[in-house]
Amino acid sequence: MSKVFNIESIHQLHKLAGGPPPNHPLFCIHQLEELQALDATFPEKFTYNFYCAGLKKNLPENIQYGRSQYNFQEGVLGFTAPLQLMSFERESTENATGWVMFFHEDLMNGTSLKEKIDQYGFFHYNVNEGLSLLPKEEEAIVAIFQNIATEYQRPIDQHSKQVVLSNMELLFTYAERFYTRQFIVSNDTNPDILQRFEQALRAYFKSDNEVQGLPTVDYFADKLHLSANYLSDLLKSLTGKTTLEHIHHQVIEAAKHKILATNQSMAQIAFDLGFEYPQYFSRLFKNKTGMTPKEFRLSRN
Repeated sequence: MSKVFNIESIHQLHKLAGGPPPNHPLFCIHQLEELQALDATFPEKFTYNFYCAGLKKNLPENIQYGRSQYNFQEGVLGFTAPLQLMSFERESTENATGWVMFFHEDLMNGTSLKEKIDQYGFFHYNVNEGLSLLPKEEEAIVAIFQNIATEYQRPIDQHSKQVVLSNMELLFTYAERFYTRQFIVSNDTNPDILQRFEQALRAYFKSDNEVQGLPTVDYFADKLHLSANYLSDLLKSLTGKTTLEHIHHQVIEAAKHKILATNQSMAQIAFDLGFEYPQYFSRLFKNKTGMTPKEFRLSRN
């Protein structure tokens, strides 16, 4: 098993790739065609301490990810956050075209983007959950990468940072818009994702969840072979509720049934539903219904 190498800086990334020092210490941008001659010593498995956004085309017609194959001939936009495990297979990228941009979080210091970056869930999607772009969408994304590349080649001045970050924020805003379109299309062509989630959610509360505890977002994402962020964003787009909100709704419905159909104490109901602390169950119940569990039972008697 090959060792995982951690790349600490943009400068170290350039050095490992066998290229010249970057034009800026905190970000770089390149066309994929420029990277075909990567140094042979570039690590096969690695993490890096910065963000990445890339538009890739003309990858092999069918690349295997997990149990499925994906066609990446058309433009696919993808994002990664710091310290995500990556792997590099030279033969899979030798004919690729497109753009790749790396940027350190320190580039965003003192800006609103530093606070917003964690709100972009797509930085934590799986690699096979990239954004498949329509031709007009791809044109808009390429134009942004070109703007950033032009600024990258200019001498650094007092406006450089703002110009780059403004284009980055526009890129992320477009990505959110286009992902919303992809969620809708994917549900039209593969509607069983939502159905399978709802079935898994209902089935969980019919199982011995006293042993399992409360279900987590990761639990259902794993069941559906999706990343937790992708599942939540997809559900939010289709239903207006995140995965956690769906879980809480089902928990409350199960709690209502137990409260009215049994004489169990609220503490026992909380434990039966998987809550470690009854106080947390009471707070959640009141937050969702406007009443404590005891008040709800009394109101129905």
